[in-house]
Amino acid sequence: MLLEGRTALVTGSGRNIGRATALAFAREGANVVINARSSQAEVDEVVREAQSIGVGAIGILADIGNPQQVQEMADKALEAFGGVDILVNNAAIRPGRPFIDLDYEEWRRVIGVDLDGAFHCTKAVLQKMMDQRWGRIINIAGMMAFEGHAGYSHISASKMGLVGLTRSLAVELADHNILVNCISPGTINTVNPNANTDRPTEEQIEVVARRVARVPLGRLASSDEIAALCVFLASPGGGYISGQTIHVNGAADRR
Repeated sequence: MLLEGRTALVTGSGRNIGRATALAFAREGANVVINARSSQAEVDEVVREAQSIGVGAIGILADIGNPQQVQEMADKALEAFGGVDILVNNAAIRPGRPFIDLDYEEWRRVIGVDLDGAFHCTKAVLQKMMDQRWGRIINIAGMMAFEGHAGYSHISASKMGLVGLTRSLAVELADHNILVNCISPGTINTVNPNANTDRPTEEQIEVVARRVARVPLGRLASSDEIAALCVFLASPGGGYISGQTIHVNGAADRR
């Protein structure tokens, strides 16, 4: 197994990319810390799945925009597994709002989770990585960091901030054998948390069709494909990759 003996913390891992990544780590032998902000049921389900694979797993509800809650989460990981070796900063919020209607409170709320959350989580686990001279930090950005999207200026700004954070930390932490990379997924075929039925509506089908039309490969990505890249970056095979932003978008890059 590629990651046996390691411990991975994946924020926002109750569903979609985070869930797939945590379980992919588990299948490679890593203990996993499952995190969500509010859904205990989702966290518990992923913990059970990871434990059924045969690794250690704990679930922790924490708002990554709250530094105290993040530190408590890191302390629980330290108590359970001796610390965190692999951090995936995945959790994010994406409320759309035209810039003219965007007040500072909403701006700060998004930045506070999407960018500050990565700051809090990295600070909380970094010292152990430095002490052991081994660590992997993976930030999840997105195409909004590189494209202009009306109504999403706050999200674009925070995600581009992650790109800059990745580059700077990769240089600063290289002497400690800590690799820092960023993944920028294209449109992912994910579960809609607001859906009341498993059958998509006509409107949802049309939205997906428009998104697929922008992708030269002719389909949306799966969460498992992003998870596979996370595993590679944390594995020995990714040992010389740091400071990079890797686009996973089916050739739909519009930079």
